[in-house]
Parts: sequence; C-alpha cells; structure tokens
Amino acid sequence: MAGLKRGDFVGSLDCGTTSVRFIIFDRYADIVAQSQSEFPQYYPNPGWHEHDPVEIQKTSEACIAKACENLEKNGWAKESVKVIGITNQRETAVAWHRKSGKPLCRAIVWTDSRTKNVVAHYEQVLAVTGLEVAPGQFKKGEEGVNALRDITGLKLSTYFSAIKLRWMIDNYPEVEKAQAEDDLLFGTVESWVAYVELDWRAGRGIHVGDVTNASRTLLMNLRTLEWDDRMLKFFDLRPSILPKLVSSSEVFGHIADGSLKGIPIGGLVGDQQGALVGNKCLKAGEAKCTYGTGAFLLFCTGEDVVQSTHGLLSTVAYQPGPGTTPVYALEGSVGVAGSAIKWLRDSMGFIKSASEINDLARSTPDSGGLYFVTAFSGLLAPYWDPGAAGLIIGLSSYTTPAHIARAAIEANAFQTRAILESMKLDSKTELIHLKVDGGMTNGDVCMEILADVGGFDVVRPEMRESTALGSALLAGAAICLFGWDLSKPETLAEVNTKGSVAFTPRTSLAQRDKVWTGWQRAIERSKGWEEGVAN
Repeated sequence: MAGLKRGDFVGSLDCGTTSVRFIIFDRYADIVAQSQSEFPQYYPNPGWHEHDPVEIQKTSEACIAKACENLEKNGWAKESVKVIGITNQRETAVAWHRKSGKPLCRAIVWTDSRTKNVVAHYEQVLAVTGLEVAPGQFKKGEEGVNALRDITGLKLSTYFSAIKLRWMIDNYPEVEKAQAEDDLLFGTVESWVAYVELDWRAGRGIHVGDVTNASRTLLMNLRTLEWDDRMLKFFDLRPSILPKLVSSSEVFGHIADGSLKGIPIGGLVGDQQGALVGNKCLKAGEAKCTYGTGAFLLFCTGEDVVQSTHGLLSTVAYQPGPGTTPVYALEGSVGVAGSAIKWLRDSMGFIKSASEINDLARSTPDSGGLYFVTAFSGLLAPYWDPGAAGLIIGLSSYTTPAHIARAAIEANAFQTRAILESMKLDSKTELIHLKVDGGMTNGDVCMEILADVGGFDVVRPEMRESTALGSALLAGAAICLFGWDLSKPETLAEVNTKGSVAFTPRTSLAQRDKVWTGWQRAIERSKGWEEGVAN
C-alpha cells in the first residue's frame, strides 16, 4: 500500500493451549499490532484433551494475516516485520505423515491424562527390567528412576510428550503403521507449525524442533542437547521420526506463503521458557511465574543443571544460538490455574466473564474455611500424583459462590508456594520477589492473594505478553536486530521498561502458616483417587 511507513519490527506467533495470537513488537517491546483467535478444544472422554493440528495451522495463518492488516491500518508496511519467532504450548504431541504432511490423528494436549496406564507400565519396566544405560548394563528400581532423571531432567508422567506418542502408537493403528513403514513424523507444536509454514508446501521437508521443547519429551539428553538412544530404546521409538534439534535463536528457514512470505523464522521456544526470556530472567537466581491455563514457575540456574530432590524438574531455559552453551532452569508446573476460572464460568455458571472472578472473590474477606484442590487432571509439581482428583472441602451451609471463587484463586497461590518452597530447598536461595505474567495476573485480587499466601513480593510488569516477547527477543537476536544479544543482557536494557506494580504481603506469618497447614491437609485428601494400571 502506498504511503505506508517503513520500520523495523519483530513478530511473535504464540500458539497457546486455547488460542493463537500474533504480536508485532518494536525495539522497546511496545506492541505495534496484534491479532488473537481461539481454536476448538476437544474432550472426547473423561481426562482426554485434544487439538486438531490443521486448525492450529489455519488459526495461526489467519492471526498473522489479521495482525499484518492491523499493522497497515496503523500506518506501517508489513515489510517492516524483519523476522518472527514461534512459541508454543510445550508437551502437546503431534504425529503426521512423512509423505503427505497430513496429521495422522488429533494432537494429545499437555493437560491430557489418558496415559496413566502407560506411565504405570513404564514405572513397572523401570522397577523390574530397568533402563539400559550402557550395553548390557541396566539400572532398575530407584537407580533406574535416578538414571532417567539424570539423562532427561524429568520423571515418568502423563505430562510429557513421549508418553503421549507411545499411547498414539499403541492405540491408533494408522500411527503404528506409519512408524513401522517409516512414514511417521513426530513433534511438539512448534515443530508442526514450523513444518507447515516453512517447508511442506515449498517441498523442502524441514523438520526441526528446538531444545527447550525437546527437553520436555523424555527423549533428549539434557547435557548433550541430543536425542538419547537409550531413551528411544526404552520407549521403542525410531530415531527417524524425530525432528532435527536446533537452538532457540537461529534462522531455521523462511515462511513459504501468506502475508509474510519470505520472512525468516529466527526463534523457536517453549512458552514457559519464552516467558522466562521475556521477563529478562537471564541470570542464575531470577524467577518468573506465568499464570495462564496452568501456572509455570521457572527459576534460572545459569549454565548448571541442578537436579531437584524436592519434586521439581530440570529443563533447558534457552540456547542463545547454534553451538552455544545452554542456560538451564528448575521448573515447577501447576496443571490448573486459569482453567479453574474458566470452569467456574463455563461449567458452573458462577460468572459470565473471567474478569468477574476478581469482583466475586473480593466480596468476601476470606474463603470461609474452604479449600479447592484443582486437580482436574491429577497433580503436577511438587506432588506428582496423576491419580489425584479435584476436591472442594470445608463446605457448609455458610458457603457461597464467592467463597468458592476465592478458594479457586487461593489454590493457585498455594500451589505456587509449594513449588517455591521446593525451589528454596534445592537452590539454597530465598526468593525476594516473583515476576509474573499471563492472563490471571490482570486481576489485582489474584495478585494480592498470591502475595499474602506466599509471603513474598509479586512484581507485575505493565506489558505482560512475556511469552510472545521472549520468542521475539530470540528471533531478533538471531539476525542481530536492534543489537539484541541474549548473552549480553545489557543489550536488552531498553526492552519493556515501563512501570510495574508490586504487591506486598499483608498477612502475618501466623496467618500464612495456618492456611498453609489447611491446604496441605486438603492435598493429602485429594491424592490417589484413581490409580494407573500397568498393562
């Protein structure tokens, strides 16, 4: 279009659990244009959660097109976008045909808990047969658990994508056949989106995945940043189905079609690691928590892999370029955060919009002795109980929807505190403040309760699209845009510097300890409701 200004911008495609957004940033992380759209969620059976990969693809392309249209309405040419990054929901597993490029089945979402029996099976294998750590040398029982954790940083759980892929192969004949005929490609969402946007239609067959997402599969060696043959053998998977591993910041290819045809993709990163980068938590000891569908707390440990002994996971935070030394983090994940608010809205009808939760919770000074364990798909860190069930306890004739609303928000705060207690024990570091982002942080009540329950300061930035910003920073750094360099945090000094709000605890230590004791009792009552069975 004639008369449009030219600038230097970076785009971020944020493929979340329930929606996709495309955000265009300037050098200061001011948003120049954006677009967001939800895509369908499928729940065919209790505990199942699925996505259609093609719907994610089409929603992504539509968001890019709409954001570019909005950019031009704001007076800027779309050619101003110099590079884009992709960030994504992480452990969601996608399987597609090598020959046709079409999905073999719906993606199994990270929240899905159908694989409890698969986990039970491999727990039994670890206990009885063990993990072959060298030819003919097996480690089993507790030694096997520790060996698996030492290789991957993870533990056996329904959470991770190799477990979901194994379920697909065992339960969908078309996926089993594709692996047998070497016609199967596997990836997490960033791998799928990059495949369809970069190469499939252009015929180049680029199948890549970044190390942050790969560190959530149970298949990658955390230290070598390579697929580990021992884990592939353990899960009986062909190496040829896996994407080529790449760093978080490099040019992987160029967009094949659409509004930004020819623009390089320079950043791939899992959403929670993206938020860590977006919050500029690049040094050991810095931490952030993102409150979206779930809640994800990452504590940067620098170049050291710290093995948790208190229920946390070791993960790759980011790798700033090909061949560079990776940065690691400790992570604790909560499966249900914002999705509990959505449940109160959509299933229970307590509120008409998610934002109303704050007014409803504020209408009562406390939860009236109520505890809400939001274990809709079991419990993640630091409890790790896939058989745990959602529970509301302490109900009485005094209970109102306001008490339940407040208890739902408190559940989020209690689980955050549980993770931080574990991080303190593992890192020997006392957290002074917690940087936060994500949809739930828009409400002051949620942040006040988090500070009161946790006993620490909560720092909320003005621009809270930290996940998208992280992938934008990685993409920009890949082409040296604006002089950004992740290894030199000072080059990001001008990024997202507008005012932040700090929430400080208002409760006494005695008050915090009393409600914390009640929460721990509620957690114990929710555990072990449904156990997996080894096949």
